[in-house]
Amino acid sequence: MLFRWLSQWRKPQSLGARGEAAAARFLRRLGYKIIARSDRSKLGEIDIVAVDGRTVVFVEVKTRTTSDSAHPADAVDAVKQAKLTRLGLSYLRRHNLLECKARFDVVAITWPDDQRQPTIDHIQNAFEPTGDYQMFS
Repeated sequence: MLFRWLSQWRKPQSLGARGEAAAARFLRRLGYKIIARSDRSKLGEIDIVAVDGRTVVFVEVKTRTTSDSAHPADAVDAVKQAKLTRLGLSYLRRHNLLECKARFDVVAITWPDDQRQPTIDHIQNAFEPTGDYQMFS
């Protein structure tokens, strides 16, 4: 009874928050260890930081209710890639992980309003580091 009452007052999660939670569950099932979610710095935010084997993985999550116009991963354009590259390098510096291998993945989620479960497309090594930060390995 109390749980039902509390759930009526709970603010519903945004589509983006639901997508990030679904992406984290998906990656855990693949064996990734989630290190951070919504990691913020003065440069911006990394959706998910994970470890896959011995590789640090920076994951950008894109969630849409429909794929009519374009695939959600198409939103990770050159400008976004450059920003994610800067964020990834900053994260590695802050945590003294510059010697670690790293990569960028994109998890594209399509979650129509009338479905309980989303369609998840995981793109490993979605792009190479860009800009002045190509020394990334």
